[in-house]
Amino acid sequence: MGGGNGQKAKMARERNLEKQKGPKGSQLDSNKKAMSIQCKVCMQTFMCTTSEVKCKEHAEAKHPKSDLYACFPHLGK
Repeated sequence: MGGGNGQKAKMARERNLEKQKGPKGSQLDSNKKAMSIQCKVCMQTFMCTTSEVKCKEHAEAKHPKSDLYACFPHLGK
């Protein structure tokens, strides 16, 4: 005899869980790719989602003699 509806549903749930797990591993590679903003004075990298405020804070704290746009030319656009 075959399995009942309960067994079929259980098997379907298990198959769906396997599909949803996705690739195993760390996010280090994707995090490195997201570091696309770079200070031109000290070459420190920042996440692509970094706001202009954070860039300004960095420029004022690390490079008080340099202009904000010297550190981050993309902000001048």
